Amino acid sequence: MSTASARLPEGRYGRSSDERADRKLKVAGAVLGAVLLALVGYFAYHYVVENKISAQVIAFDATDSAVKVHLEVHKDSGTSGYCTLRSQAADGSEVGRADFRFTGSATRIDKVVTLRTTAKGTTAELLGCHIG
Repeated sequence: MSTASARLPEGRYGRSSDERADRKLKVAGAVLGAVLLALVGYFAYHYVVENKISAQVIAFDATDSAVKVHLEVHKDSGTSGYCTLRSQAADGSEVGRADFRFTGSATRIDKVVTLRTTAKGTTAELLGCHIG
């Protein structure tokens, strides 16, 4: 009769070094994913909450040398800043760009501003508003 081997079959019991490495990579990936998610959340929060000036173009009227833009601005009381507007011609070239400042304690400003252009503008586009 033959005797049974006292040695266990290889790879059947316990973790191999490849399995341990896979587990470490999964843990590292989960940690990096959580950090990335936290960073995206942080920047999104500051973009939405900390932006104290928002605006929209209500209407515009273009002539050969200017565009009159009806702009509605919402801001915190006492916050001052500016909004950047631009106008483009029918072919897509930029014909005018300007910053318009807003100050004071009013939280809602409804104003018609005049954007001078080098040719007839066909658009009035709000590029953004900034504190400053």
